[in-house]
Amino acid sequence: MVILIGTRDGVYRTATVPVEDVDHVLDSGDTPRVRTFPAVDGVFAASKSGLYRSTDEGQTWENLGVPREEVYSVVAGSDGERLYAGTHPARLYVSSDDGETWDELEGFQDLPSRDRWHTPRHRNEAHARSLGVHPDAPDRVIAGVEVGGVHVSDDRGEIWTERRDGVHDDVHHVFITGPDEYVASTGDGLYRTRDAGQSWTRLDTDLDHRYFREAFALDGRTYAAAARNSPGTWSGVDGADAILVESTDTGETLETVSYPGGPEEVVLAWTAVGGTVLSGTNDGRLISRDSDGSWNDAGQIPAGIRSLAIR
Repeated sequence: MVILIGTRDGVYRTATVPVEDVDHVLDSGDTPRVRTFPAVDGVFAASKSGLYRSTDEGQTWENLGVPREEVYSVVAGSDGERLYAGTHPARLYVSSDDGETWDELEGFQDLPSRDRWHTPRHRNEAHARSLGVHPDAPDRVIAGVEVGGVHVSDDRGEIWTERRDGVHDDVHHVFITGPDEYVASTGDGLYRTRDAGQSWTRLDTDLDHRYFREAFALDGRTYAAAARNSPGTWSGVDGADAILVESTDTGETLETVSYPGGPEEVVLAWTAVGGTVLSGTNDGRLISRDSDGSWNDAGQIPAGIRSLAIR
């Protein structure tokens, strides 16, 4: 087993938790997402310099040549036949030949709200920041756009339907917990749907922190983290002024827990090593959850952590 860590400075690799040795294995610049998929060989790194794949546990990498250089998200169909990539500006591409060639999913541009997908802080554009597929709904692709909302296709990406009503449109991540159930982490709240985005419930109404980046779940427990405000405020005296929350009822109630690095550092990335939850912070700290529910320091990476994957 190895752990692949997407950071502000490319991809790092380690084989131990707590971390003892770490190697900088991909100089890809800012890397929002590293992922693995059951039906597709290798590890994928979506970065601002391209989409890369490694088939030797992160030791060497190949640029897959997505037509847009800045790749923010990647997902494979549950049958392994199609690979999807989301980019900046917010476009979607699909490959049916293992990443050799790519075609744009032009239907994604036909959504009625498309002209409103932009924000000054992203060069007056948006990016397709999150992509998901659930094995029990193999033809359905879920896309989260920053800034643009959540959108769903039920025919493997050809035709799209807006599911943005009731959820904040600054979508950072959509965690797929079932064929119809997702948790959306946004710049203004944590939201859940149980009908594939036709309606949304806000989960963080009792919290005073609103900026969520990503949620995670393992063994019936849901995890999320939030900063009080957006990243532009994290360099102050209090850092990110963040919280870490857990839930045993799929988000109906959220319990705030203490963690190494908090509240100055905010948790941005999640994965599981066996039955242990592992997360990473904006300051490059890894933390792990023990069986007694406590969170412990698990090492340091020399760059802010964006994403985690296990191979």
